[in-house]
Amino acid sequence: MSMLLEKEIYDLIGDNHQMTSADTPMRTDAFDKSDEQKMQSIEKLFHGIMEEMGMDMTDDSLQGTPHRVAKMFIQEIFSGLNPKNKPKISVFENSYNYDKMLVEANISFNSTCEHHFLPIIGKAHIGYVSSGKVIGLSKLNRIVDYYSRRPQVQERLIMQIFNELKTVLETDNVIVIMEAKHLCVSSRGIKDESSFTSTIQYGGIFDQKENRNDFFNMIKFEK
Repeated sequence: MSMLLEKEIYDLIGDNHQMTSADTPMRTDAFDKSDEQKMQSIEKLFHGIMEEMGMDMTDDSLQGTPHRVAKMFIQEIFSGLNPKNKPKISVFENSYNYDKMLVEANISFNSTCEHHFLPIIGKAHIGYVSSGKVIGLSKLNRIVDYYSRRPQVQERLIMQIFNELKTVLETDNVIVIMEAKHLCVSSRGIKDESSFTSTIQYGGIFDQKENRNDFFNMIKFEK
C-alpha cells in the first residue's frame, strides 16, 4: 500500500467516526512503565513536537508546557486508561423494594476524540430498573467519568458505560443516552459549531418503546 493511499485511509477513518473495537485498543505491555516514567517520556517527545513547530522553547511561558502536557495526559484526561484508577463501586440491596425507573440526567463529561485528540464535551443520561441491586447516585457519575478519561469515540464510550452498569447492577434493565459536541467537527474539517452527536444504548425492559418513552419524558429528550 502506498504511503499516500495509507494516509487517505487514515483521514477517511477519522472523518467517518470509525472505531475498531468496543474495547479500548491497548497493548499488553501498556502498564509495564510507571506513570512517572511515562510522563518523562511524553515530556521529551512533546518538547520535540513543539520544537518541530518552530516554537522557542527557551521562552519562559513555553518551557514548562511539555511537563504540563505530560502530567495532564497521564494523571488527568487519560487517567481512565489505567485500571487502577477505576472507581470502586458498591451496590446495595434494594431493601425498600423500589421497582420503578431510577434516572440520573445531565451528567457532565469530558472526553477526547481518539482520531484527532480534540475534546468531546457533553451530557449523559442514565436510567435503570433494579433487579435487587441499587447503586449510589454519585457512582453513576464516576463510571461516566472513568470511561470518558481516555481517547474515545462516542459509540464505544456509551457501550463501555452501558456494559459496566449492567455488570454492576446485575440487570439488563439499563438505558444510556449521550449527547456531545465534538471539537474535531467544530474546530477543524467542516467547522460546524452548532451540531452535536447523540447516541443511545439500552436493554431489558427498555427494549419496549413505552418504557423508552417514559425515560425520554423524564429527561426531556426529543424523540
